[in-house]
Amino acid sequence: MDIVELSRFQFAFTAMIHFLFVPLTIGMALILAIMESVYVLTGKVIYRDMTKFWGKLFGINFALGITTGIAMEFQFGTNWSYYSHYVGDIFGAPLAIEALMAFFLESTLVGLFFFGWDRLSKEKHLMVTWLMALGTNLSALWILIANGWMQHPVGSQFNIDTMRMELTNFSEVVFNPVAQVKFVHTVSAGYVTAAIFVLAISSWYLLKKRDLAFARRSFAIASAFGLASVLSVIVLGDESGYELGDVQKVKLAAIEAEWKTHPAPAAFTLIGLPNEETQTTDYALQIPAVLGLIATRSLDKEVKGLDQLKREHLQRIIRGQEAYVLMQQYRQGDKSSATVERFNQLSDDLGYGMLLTAYTDDVANATPEHIAMAVEDSIPTVWPLFWSFRIMVGCGFLMLLLFACAFWHSAKRTAVKPKWLLKFALYSLPLPWIACEAGWFIAEYGRQPWAIGEILPTHMAVSQLSTTDIWISLGSIMVLYTIFVIIEMWLMTKYARIGPAALKTGKYDLEHSTAELKEG
Repeated sequence: MDIVELSRFQFAFTAMIHFLFVPLTIGMALILAIMESVYVLTGKVIYRDMTKFWGKLFGINFALGITTGIAMEFQFGTNWSYYSHYVGDIFGAPLAIEALMAFFLESTLVGLFFFGWDRLSKEKHLMVTWLMALGTNLSALWILIANGWMQHPVGSQFNIDTMRMELTNFSEVVFNPVAQVKFVHTVSAGYVTAAIFVLAISSWYLLKKRDLAFARRSFAIASAFGLASVLSVIVLGDESGYELGDVQKVKLAAIEAEWKTHPAPAAFTLIGLPNEETQTTDYALQIPAVLGLIATRSLDKEVKGLDQLKREHLQRIIRGQEAYVLMQQYRQGDKSSATVERFNQLSDDLGYGMLLTAYTDDVANATPEHIAMAVEDSIPTVWPLFWSFRIMVGCGFLMLLLFACAFWHSAKRTAVKPKWLLKFALYSLPLPWIACEAGWFIAEYGRQPWAIGEILPTHMAVSQLSTTDIWISLGSIMVLYTIFVIIEMWLMTKYARIGPAALKTGKYDLEHSTAELKEG
């Protein structure tokens, strides 16, 4: 593995481990706010105890999420220094706002949430909890604005004098349609994660016939919240597919193994075996017209296949090659108006010209073979995206089935839930994390070969490090992050097993649970 592959692997490992904690934090903050709202409105102590207990698990997850996120941001300077130099003026702005506006708010209010129970009135503590949830979601917003710009860079342009990308319109960056769709989709996925988390642990209590009043109420809140959230994820996922069809056509074609452009409306491949060598999908089971509806919202617009996109990329690489040569001439002193004017005409394709630097140092004299390799490099490998997407969607529909069943039994107010449902909920605990990790893999791997979409190739974004340097840091991070995951799982398991009975406000044995149920 070279410097680029090692740096990518290190960042991928760090990000994927960090994202084990993020969705649960986002979702649990809102569930805690809902539970505490019920406590303030009804005055029933059990809802305060629910907020405190689930808040303890939230706090464990929050602390480890912060720890794993710090190292990830430092990598922009250590492993991706040219990336930071080239686009730091733009990418750094939402990250700075996230720290100053959202993270500080969130961290301060987390402290008030845990230590303010006996110091604040019920209403003020509830306000703290809602503001904590707001801060958590604002944090996700600014991070996803930054990531959305990496996917679809708007509101910026290349400055040939500084040789860097510069911000031209901050509002375009903030209201980037890709960022907005990613935000609502990702946050909804966090809500689903938290709902499954609460539902699974509550089901375990019900199977063990302990803390029944607590578990039934938690089960009911999680089932209702989860059903609304998973439906949101599915609807917003459809909107995300439409945005892909609009601005990230390569990623969409790779996800769907759309090797060739077919007459509209395009069929959706439900399952199959993508074959990179033959550029076909073996044993494909297709649903007519569905892909066309998702990607174009019409029956008469075609979805571009990878073959057509490669032909378009060939032309952009040729134009980008000329733009790259003009840029080098400008750096060497040729600042004539003709050079600048021609460069400005071709500047949108400069990134495609940079793809050639992976194969030759003399871009001006790149051979047809170099150009052909760059064309192939402009398309990500299909099968990982194809299967990751279907794993994500499969998990989503399994969770929809679970929440629908759980909500149905909660709405009927049955005292005893079916054992099959409780086991279904318990064993579904990994599903949201599998779906979230698959979704992030699709988002990032599907952008390749770009660090910034169609602007900066990944191979140019890395720092000039030795492979030994990266192996040392990678090994250290893998050991440290593995310890963090073990600590998280141990603490979560420990306090979930102890359960709400450990709270000072009271224990909920079977007799008390029955009385609470009769009360309402």
